[in-house]
This record gives sequence, structure tokens and C-alpha cells, in this order.
Amino acid sequence: MTWENRYVHILLPMTGLSKDLLNRVLDSLDFGEPPAADVAALQRLYTSWCIHVPFDNVRKMIVLKSKVKRVLPGLDAAEFFENWLKNGSGATCWPMANAFYELLSSLGYHASRVAGLMRDLTINHGSVKVSINGLNYLADASLLLNVILPLDHRTFIHNDPIFPVESEPDGESHLVWMLTPPGNDYFYCRMTGNPVEFSLFDERYETSREKSIFNQRLYARRNYPGELIILWGNTRFSKTVNGIERRDLSRDEVCKALEKDIGISASLINEWVGSGSLDASFEPPSGAPPPPSAMKPPSQRMSNEK
Repeated sequence: MTWENRYVHILLPMTGLSKDLLNRVLDSLDFGEPPAADVAALQRLYTSWCIHVPFDNVRKMIVLKSKVKRVLPGLDAAEFFENWLKNGSGATCWPMANAFYELLSSLGYHASRVAGLMRDLTINHGSVKVSINGLNYLADASLLLNVILPLDHRTFIHNDPIFPVESEPDGESHLVWMLTPPGNDYFYCRMTGNPVEFSLFDERYETSREKSIFNQRLYARRNYPGELIILWGNTRFSKTVNGIERRDLSRDEVCKALEKDIGISASLINEWVGSGSLDASFEPPSGAPPPPSAMKPPSQRMSNEK
């Protein structure tokens, strides 16, 4: 019997979070009561999300290294939030975007799932669009941009020294430009504006089982006020206004950084280590690095025009 015949992938979209779960999530995001569904509240909620919910592949690595085929974790929003509340771990883009979509929808926002093409390669990124008073905003749950981005005719430049981001319209889509360690150059994601169904998130997440830069080695990111911390393989990056500090970690230091820097529980870290994921994080990265972008972000193009 083939694996395809043995493995049944059944996953239904959520239709909103339960009141109890919603209250516990809001409390952990430092909201004493549900926020109003306006732009100011959306920005506060998104900023809190970026600070409290890490982007990481810890649970995905555990599943991929299992000898038994298992459903990739987190795409059920309730399961995502219960794990986050218990273990402190987030996920990769498709589960994070779906969870944030369900959170916003439960709070009365007019939110939509949308998809993007990182570096214009293929549909490989999930995100969330929010419509308020006839205007659209991108609230990307996994890029952890700290600011919501207007999706209109304007070019938007956020000159934060630690969390810079720029966006610009490009035909029917928007280019979102980012600069994060270990890279030294801006890269972009092309965000399409049309809403997509849950089934696309499900299909793209399942496709990532076979090919993704987040399948082999540890990747974990956590935003703090004034600091960005990234664990990539066995290397720790810390970005502050003073620059980027890079340090290679020992096995014990990787585990300690996952707990202290990213906020992941000791029990989940032990499961991650037991799966062989710590060993894999010391292996050289597989595949060639992505080529540098031939395009430049708006701020650099504007500088060249002066």
C-alpha cells in the first residue's frame, strides 16, 4: 500500500475562534478587551503580534523528520493558538497567516487571505489583507514587519533602522521590500491583492513539505522593542541600532537561545532535539542561495535619481 493511499489529509477551514480561546489569545497579546475594528487598533494589534509571536520552523522540522507521515502543524488556527499559548512557538507563513486571519475575523475585521511570490519565484507566501473604510492594508503575520502597509497607489517607506520595510504598487500587485540578516541587500515579495480560499493555503503548505528553505535547518525569528533576533542554523543574529552582531552557537547554546530568545518551551525543544533537528541545524545549508535581486527598493532608486 502506498503512502498516498494510507495518508488521508483532511483539514477544514476554521470559521472563527471560540470565545474562550479568543480571550486567552488577546490576554497573551496584552489586550484586556477586544480592540475596535479600526486602523489604529489594527496597528496596535499587529505590533503586539509581531513582538509576541515568533516565526519559526521548530514544529515543522519535527514533523518532517518523523518516520511516520504526519499532517504539517498549525494550519488549523485553534491548534496553532493552543500550541503558541502552551509552547511559545509560532510557525511558517501559511499557518501564521491563517491564524492571524482567523483572529482578525473573530474580532470583526473584514480580513482576507492573500498570497504572494517571494522573489517572484512562485506562489510561496501567505499573508492577510484587511479592508477598513474602503482602504486596504497588508498585515503580514510572518514577515513581522511591525507596521501595516497601505495597499494603494502610494509608495510607502518605513525608515526604521532595525525593521525597515518599503512597499510600492506594481500593476495589479504590490512589491514589499525587506532587509533582514543575514542578507545585506533588500529582497521583495510580490503580494497579490485578490483574496484566496483556505484550500490554496492548505495546498501550498502541503507542497512546502517537498521544497522549502525552512525544511532542513533551524530558522527562528523574534522581534523585541529595539532588537531583532534570528537563529539560522547554529548562528545567532542580533540586530540593533548599533548594527548586526553574529555569533556561532554550540549545541547547548542553540537550545538555550530557542528558549530565552525565541520563547519556546523546554518540552518542545527536547522534542525538536530528539527528532534530529538540532543535528541537522549544524549541517551546511542545502541548495544554492537565492540570487540577488536585479531591482532596487524605492528608497535606493529615489537616491540615485537625485
